[in-house]
Amino acid sequence: MGKGRKDPANYEDPSHSMGFLTRMAFRAFARALERRTLVRGISSGQWRFLRALWLEDGITQRELSLRVGLREPTTVSAVKSLESSDLVTRVPCEQDRRRVHIHLTAKGRRLQRALMPAVAEVNAIATEGISDGDLAITRRVLLRVRDNLAKDTADPVLDVSEDNP
Repeated sequence: MGKGRKDPANYEDPSHSMGFLTRMAFRAFARALERRTLVRGISSGQWRFLRALWLEDGITQRELSLRVGLREPTTVSAVKSLESSDLVTRVPCEQDRRRVHIHLTAKGRRLQRALMPAVAEVNAIATEGISDGDLAITRRVLLRVRDNLAKDTADPVLDVSEDNP
């Protein structure tokens, strides 16, 4: 490996790239989780929106986009899919009809109890043999990486820190 982090030669081997490693880890997590959610009819695309709504039901489509880190057109498509599956309803804001709030249906709420054990299972598999201390460091590092990149791009979709709910 070269001398500095900005040296392109350091990244000729993709396993030295944080971006490559996090993307591969994300894809492995997504595949493992989707194997478990699809038995309930939930795709990985729908999953991330449901999870955000389980944390805070009734947020606007824009807020939902920010929470899941995706752009609004993607959120519109996902919400339509969730709505056609009777998992959410879209309710126009009374004060500003351009804003739409997304609410879970009873069916959407019930899925939380059914699907969260799958999250625990996948995380347990993924972190097997890794100490609690190493996991705490990994979380801190990944949050810092996310925050650094959010500052670099000034992209509100990436900025999901505590300061930007």
